[in-house]
Amino acid sequence: MKKQTLLTKSRYVAGLSCSKAIWLMFNKPELLPEIDNQTQHRFDEGHKVGELAKGLFPDGIDIEEVIPVENDKKSRELLKKRKPLFEAGFMHKDGKCYARADILLPSGKNEWDILEVKSSTSVKEEHTWDVAFQRYCYESAGLKIGRCFLVHVNNQYVRQGKIDTKEFFVRADITDEVNELSPLIPKTISELFKIIALKECPEFKNGEEYHEDELGVHDNDQFWKDHPECDIFDLHRGGKQAIELFNAGVLEIKNLTEEHKLNDKQKIQHKVANSGQHHYDKDKLEKFIKGLKYPLYFMDFETYATAIPLYDGLKPYQAIPFQFSVHVIDKKGQKAKHHSFIASGSDDPRPEFAKKLKSVIGEKGTVLAYYQSFEKSRLKELAEFLPKNAKWIDELIERMVDLYDPFKDFAYYHPAQKGSASLKSVLPVLTGKNHYDLLEIGNGTDASLAYLHITHGSHDGKKPTSAEIKTVREGLEKYCGLDTEGMIWILEKLRRLV
Repeated sequence: MKKQTLLTKSRYVAGLSCSKAIWLMFNKPELLPEIDNQTQHRFDEGHKVGELAKGLFPDGIDIEEVIPVENDKKSRELLKKRKPLFEAGFMHKDGKCYARADILLPSGKNEWDILEVKSSTSVKEEHTWDVAFQRYCYESAGLKIGRCFLVHVNNQYVRQGKIDTKEFFVRADITDEVNELSPLIPKTISELFKIIALKECPEFKNGEEYHEDELGVHDNDQFWKDHPECDIFDLHRGGKQAIELFNAGVLEIKNLTEEHKLNDKQKIQHKVANSGQHHYDKDKLEKFIKGLKYPLYFMDFETYATAIPLYDGLKPYQAIPFQFSVHVIDKKGQKAKHHSFIASGSDDPRPEFAKKLKSVIGEKGTVLAYYQSFEKSRLKELAEFLPKNAKWIDELIERMVDLYDPFKDFAYYHPAQKGSASLKSVLPVLTGKNHYDLLEIGNGTDASLAYLHITHGSHDGKKPTSAEIKTVREGLEKYCGLDTEGMIWILEKLRRLV
């Protein structure tokens, strides 16, 4: 790969949060982690939102040159037209920094406003640094910058017919915030170039302040190889507390003491970290189990979401249920019956989803979900979208019980859960079964993206083949079915414990 030489706005923002990331980008880009499907999907969604934002200014001019020097030249020529410019790029006079504006909007006398488009639903701190860096480059190139705006997605927008771009976007004025950061930009740039010039890659070292590894570049650092026992970040809701403990040299949960002021769940973690054995509260588990009424329905949904709503009645990023798995046990000791549904075609799957779900959920009995707030939210959205179904959906919700609760409350906890009460953390620890590793589709994100591909194609317009559709649907069937079957295994194990 060709060595990077220009500090762009994306590299600048990445460098502010991680010195190793910026060093790799310039010196060893081939060692950067590969972009996973979830990250690529986020990039693709951002691109779609950026293209949609151009509709705010129908008379705008799109600058297609991607080579910085050529884009800079073309952008300077088009400034004379005093029209909105999309992707106008300008080199800083030092030749080291370069930024492209999503939208440059003419304003006032010879002034330009910066409009940075983001697919997020709010303004974030890194967005302000991004825009401040842009202004630094543009003003050096001779532009007079007026106001700075962050154009982001309006999460309250509901699609009805064609997307209304003016309603879809929120234009937030961040000029004051950019003004506060602007004096710091030259210094931060200088510091980043010092990091880039280092002969050795700046790995995380003992004694260094901990920072979040958002880009996943620190996984192979020597520090973690030297300290495989470090589990302090598994501390339940540790957050800032865990970081402070780590920075103070406390790397293991088992080494915590009374002076660290642990909450009840953290005390359980400390106990099992030292014993190596599981903890369970028999009374709480018995109470949970006795509250279940047959027939038992083990229910799980799969969903997908897009930044730009695909169907009427949807908000940006609203989860669309397209698949369910339901295992039913009519009486204690009976074998479970399995029902499943995966929507087909590219039409809105919600009406058929609701119809099929109603046909398999009886009027009596406990409906179990794992982390039920997710399923409940989808059901409430279905009731709002399909008001004729509201009554039976409300009744279904009233019967729901969360299998997550005993683990969330630490009525059961094993050190191998590593602080997590998720289904995929609990299942292998409690039952000894970890079949997810054997599946082609092994997590909810992959399920969502796979279904999105077979129903709406790829970002680049590529359509799936019939073989791909068949393979994905089979993979979805196995994955979602394992979620509900795994819930049965978990409940059986809890029964044995008590």
